[in-house]
Amino acid sequence: MKGLIGKKLGMTQVFSIDGAVPVTAIEAGPCYVIQKKTAAKDGYSALQLGFGHKKQKNVSKPLQGHFNAANRGFFRVLRELRFDSTDDYEQGKELTVDMFQPGEYVDIVGTSKGRGFTGGVKRYGFRGGEASHGSMFHRAPGSIGASAYPSRVFKGKRLPGHMGNQRVTAQGLLVFGVRPDQNLILVKGAVPGHRNSIVLIKNSVKNKKSKSLE
Repeated sequence: MKGLIGKKLGMTQVFSIDGAVPVTAIEAGPCYVIQKKTAAKDGYSALQLGFGHKKQKNVSKPLQGHFNAANRGFFRVLRELRFDSTDDYEQGKELTVDMFQPGEYVDIVGTSKGRGFTGGVKRYGFRGGEASHGSMFHRAPGSIGASAYPSRVFKGKRLPGHMGNQRVTAQGLLVFGVRPDQNLILVKGAVPGHRNSIVLIKNSVKNKKSKSLE
């Protein structure tokens, strides 16, 4: 298991033998090990990583003591990632984007864009009614339940409501390029979230293979 905290910069395209490939550019790391958790002490193995430096005056006193244990400065983002074993990692160790190689598959966790209050047509893809004049039924949800019995709407009924702004995992994305000098990783396809949003990059759970990009 391996992973990094990153910031989504946006989408662009790179050119290969097959033509233009849409990729998402992510500023991944450098991250620093702030805290190490072990199975013997905490019941599971994990690393708490820090990303994005922050001024000391903007950090609370308890967090300052927490950061001082790693002696790597103060960070804006703290995330915990599960690792199979933390024996190879020490507190304060720097993790960079070169832990990933082109051709690998990764899972990326982010927060989807918030769409606010939306109707059933946009939220769930409802067909809606006829667009002709006089139909009186266009984008409304229509009947939502029985009348006399059970005299209520069943739980889970798809209705208008808040859309987006949820934790989403995009699985099995191909790492198309790694640029350690710029702390960049290029991932084929789209990544959840808006520009400059925080994402977690982990090796793929379902796709363990690698693909040759030559």
